[in-house]
Amino acid sequence: MVEDELALFDKSLNEFWNKFKSTDTTFQMAGLRDTYKDSLKAFAEKLSVKLKEEDRMVEMFLEYQNQISRQNKVIQEKKDNLLKLIAEVKDKKQELEVLTANIQDLKEEYSRKKETISTANKANAERLKRLQKSADLYKDRLGLEIRKIYGEKLQFIFTNIDPKNPESPFMFSLHLNEARDYEVSDSAPHLECLTEFQENVRKTNNFSAFLANVRKAFTATVHN
Repeated sequence: MVEDELALFDKSLNEFWNKFKSTDTTFQMAGLRDTYKDSLKAFAEKLSVKLKEEDRMVEMFLEYQNQISRQNKVIQEKKDNLLKLIAEVKDKKQELEVLTANIQDLKEEYSRKKETISTANKANAERLKRLQKSADLYKDRLGLEIRKIYGEKLQFIFTNIDPKNPESPFMFSLHLNEARDYEVSDSAPHLECLTEFQENVRKTNNFSAFLANVRKAFTATVHN
């Protein structure tokens, strides 16, 4: 825009010079001089206005650049925060996947243990049923009663041994020691042979024979 004004001024200057060369009188020259001064003043004012406008445009452009720079900085900060948030979400997702896998493993382990316990409960129920049947048989035929007492011990009580006093009890206690072997104690009346019977049942695991031998030993104490 300033270049256009300079071109226009140059054109006016050329026109003035051409008129000046073709002018003969002093009066006309003075008029041309005044016209030139007025044109120069007008051009100077226009040029000043244009320069101020150019300065404002430069300031506006610089301010616009500053705004763009600030906006780019804000955008970059938001981008960095977004990337950080995405990374955190990915980490949380991985943690959730691991937690889900652990929960699934626990569910499967619980299911296996539940099935194992159920199977063991069924087996224990059958075993208890057989033991109860055996206990009833022992009680009816051998006069044997089994009680659970202190210290995880079982007390075996025989009756119908003494013909003179069938209700008189003959008893001993039994439990499993730390080695999971049978250990007999607290016989009444006392039986010296209990230690021998204990060793035999540990070797053979024939508990029925062990009970039969103990009953025979108690019976022998009556007849002796």
